[in-house]
Amino acid sequence: MIALARKRHIPSGGRSALPAHAIATPDWRAVGRTIVSILAALFLWAGLAFVLDDPAHAPGPQQVLPELFEGLASGKMLPDLGATLWRVGLSFALAMGIGAALGILLGLSRRADAWFDPWLTIWNNIPALVLIVLCYLWIGLNETAAVMAVALNKVPLVAVMLREGVRARDPALSEMARVFGMGFVARHRHILIPQLMPHILAAARAGLALIWKVVLVVEFLGRSNGIGFRIHLNFQMFDIAGVLAWASAFVLVMLAIEWLVLAPLTAHAARWRRE
Repeated sequence: MIALARKRHIPSGGRSALPAHAIATPDWRAVGRTIVSILAALFLWAGLAFVLDDPAHAPGPQQVLPELFEGLASGKMLPDLGATLWRVGLSFALAMGIGAALGILLGLSRRADAWFDPWLTIWNNIPALVLIVLCYLWIGLNETAAVMAVALNKVPLVAVMLREGVRARDPALSEMARVFGMGFVARHRHILIPQLMPHILAAARAGLALIWKVVLVVEFLGRSNGIGFRIHLNFQMFDIAGVLAWASAFVLVMLAIEWLVLAPLTAHAARWRRE
């Protein structure tokens, strides 16, 4: 429906101007730039550590990376890494579901948006630490409080991004669907959701970056396992290399999710916009 409405140009031969295999081919130059950029950051980090010459307070990659690789290879980090990933995944699913539903509702209804926009603004500006402490005080030092605290921090971000996505949609497509007699569910499935997919995935990428940071704070303050808990233990022992090693383990996981899952999905969701 969207492809027909956009009247995309097809050459006389009946084939698309951009072959399917060309779309699927990885951009090896972009991959190369990413690798070079990461290596440059490591060299910069090593150079800074060499200049400061204080391994206890400013450890370089030569102190942090061996500890990271040893923890991953031996499996010592895996239980805590799994606990943190579980909290991130559950909080992410709750926040995306609630935030997307709320954002679409506010984008489609001006009256609802007029009533609830001040609430959303206030909610979006409450510090994460305040929500975490309140959840622990109201619910207790348990998994439910930890997951709720993280999810509540992300819901307003998703709602705002989806609301703006709904406002930016092409209303002519919905009007055309109405003229052709498409039902409510069909219009949302074939017209609204495809236009919102880039916004949904943008909210997912931004929210995931926020969620894992908030999860570490939640674990730091009130859990007995997870990356945040291990960082807390290393903080108490003033082990800066240990703090960086545990943080780096989760950064690697989040980068893998970003590059291998979210970035390809974002490109796939926006493919219909290409001429």
